[in-house]
Amino acid sequence: MRYYVFIFCLAVAFLSSCKTRQYSRNNKQIEKEAQKQNPNPVSYTTLTYIDAFKGVAIEEMNRYGIPASITLAQGILESGSGASDLAKYANNHFGIKCTSDWKGKAYYKDDDQKDDCFRVYKDPRESYRDHSEFLKRKRYSALFELDKNDYKNWAIGLKNAGYATNPKYPDLLINLIEKYQLYLYDSPESEREKLAREDRVFKEINANIPNEKKLFTPVNVAPKDPPSNLDGKYYTVQQGDTLYKISQMFKLSVDDLKSLNQLPDNNIKIGQKLIVVK
Repeated sequence: MRYYVFIFCLAVAFLSSCKTRQYSRNNKQIEKEAQKQNPNPVSYTTLTYIDAFKGVAIEEMNRYGIPASITLAQGILESGSGASDLAKYANNHFGIKCTSDWKGKAYYKDDDQKDDCFRVYKDPRESYRDHSEFLKRKRYSALFELDKNDYKNWAIGLKNAGYATNPKYPDLLINLIEKYQLYLYDSPESEREKLAREDRVFKEINANIPNEKKLFTPVNVAPKDPPSNLDGKYYTVQQGDTLYKISQMFKLSVDDLKSLNQLPDNNIKIGQKLIVVK
């Protein structure tokens, strides 16, 4: 019995090691591409980071009502003022992870679990926009009823809604905001402006609710790019394939696959050719 347990443990360790090497190769490719696109990356201080990203934080505030001070403080805290590997190589300033609908590349690093999957963005601006999208869900909805310059209650509300597990998270944000006077980038809004903004944002939040699991639940591995074994617009079913697995590879829903191929159920067989392009 002990022998089989030992063999099992060796197998698990081997598979884990293989995955880690695979993720390491993936990250090196991401880093190589980032260095090629930006051979002379900026090394930020906190002050230069604020100066670089205050404009996009204000844009997001005016669009959604998230105080610019909150967005900047979270960016400073989560990215180490742009110095983290995620920020430097993946343009990910808020630590947002991969989900099943993510169509971009991934960067892997230890976080809540070993080799967690994080989104790679084309540029930091895309990361700031995705941060706003990340907050547009039911659990954070009450925050959008706050004034867009009420940074203290936003900081407390983010912690209470589960954004972070650190009990000192609100204090960390508020201290950064007050130390660097980030509240100067916030602006009040009239009652009419506030109602119009709330109406627009809550429509978007309500539209997200049916898809929240897909939009916000992290996955271990980013959805794969379509494989190369395509014949025109067809994919040949391989051993171990399921409709769900194929749907993820080609960024389709299972219902789309069934409709395209007139399938009465989810049964497929090895060698079967499926239409995977709408």
